[in-house]
Amino acid sequence: MRYSNTLFIIILMITSCAAQNVVYQIPEGMSQVQDLFNASANDSIACYRIPSIVTAPNGDLVATIDERVPSCGDLKWSKDINIVMRRSEDNGNTWSAIESIVDFPFGQSGSDPSMIVDNSTNEIFLFYNFMNLDTEQDVYYLHVIKSSDNGKTWNEPEDITTQIAKPEWHKDFKFITSGRGIQTSTGKLLHCMVSLDSGMHLFGSDDHGKTWYFIDTPISPANESKVVELADGSWMVNARSNDKKGVRYVHTSSDEGKKWTTRAESQLIDPGCNASIIRYTSIKDGFDKNRLLFSNAKSEKGRTNMTVRVSYDEGKTWTKGKTVYKGSSAYSSLTVLENGDIGLFFEKDNHKENLFTRFTLKWLTDKKDSYKRPKKRR
Repeated sequence: MRYSNTLFIIILMITSCAAQNVVYQIPEGMSQVQDLFNASANDSIACYRIPSIVTAPNGDLVATIDERVPSCGDLKWSKDINIVMRRSEDNGNTWSAIESIVDFPFGQSGSDPSMIVDNSTNEIFLFYNFMNLDTEQDVYYLHVIKSSDNGKTWNEPEDITTQIAKPEWHKDFKFITSGRGIQTSTGKLLHCMVSLDSGMHLFGSDDHGKTWYFIDTPISPANESKVVELADGSWMVNARSNDKKGVRYVHTSSDEGKKWTTRAESQLIDPGCNASIIRYTSIKDGFDKNRLLFSNAKSEKGRTNMTVRVSYDEGKTWTKGKTVYKGSSAYSSLTVLENGDIGLFFEKDNHKENLFTRFTLKWLTDKKDSYKRPKKRR
């Protein structure tokens, strides 16, 4: 009996060690897989974190991310975080060198990039959160920069804190959600800003970024969040929550954010991590189906199992999805390429790698669905 117990313990130890040394692979069938930002190539950089990707008006891909220099700590713990970028002019096959687009003197940091593409003016807005750790420790400011040439150059930062946050929130832990916002069918620019003390609020612009405002209706529970416009014109916010229930929360509004309906979304398990949700196709734009895409670390506990799902009924139900990477994976950002392929930019292996992957809808759905170019509207 004693021998059996000892043998059992040895087997458990071997199994445990084997599990810790599992090497996960990216599945076959993807069009492109490339590690865009890896700090191991530069001893002076601690890590890259917080991916954001969009498809520019001309079809180029613009990928941005935090370059965290002294440590991997978030904004309030690091005196040197820059935002850097790479661009692709060929659907992600090749990429430009890493270029710094937000870089303040030591002691001041910009973090958590997110972007909105304005297809009416062909401009890209990039938002980030700013802190001067030498003079105003723990005070968050909200900035935006703009590109009018598909991400090649950017203008000087604009502080929009007073436009999208109340004065009494000055010392609150507040931030614009990383990843991306949207442009609605009416031309409105729309994005998410979180105050951990006062709730998540949508903010937007009705004049293509000349001025900004926020909608004074708090949404909760909602930490880092993403907004999409549904086929009927209503808005849906898909939100991270840290309430330990292990699911996403969904908030919908049919009156442009004045009132919200909230539900816990049991289909979308989540460990409390940033995710991505985007419109893929819309019938009113000439496509055969309405489709939404959602990516996250599909796990109730632990940031693992990066998965992409499809919804064909405007977020009421979701497919089981396809795993892009079973191992450690955290923040992600989705985009639709000019040719209809899907781009996913995500943190891999405790953000040691920041991977761009490109795949087709056919691959994602195991040949059950495929992309068809939209019919020309009369």
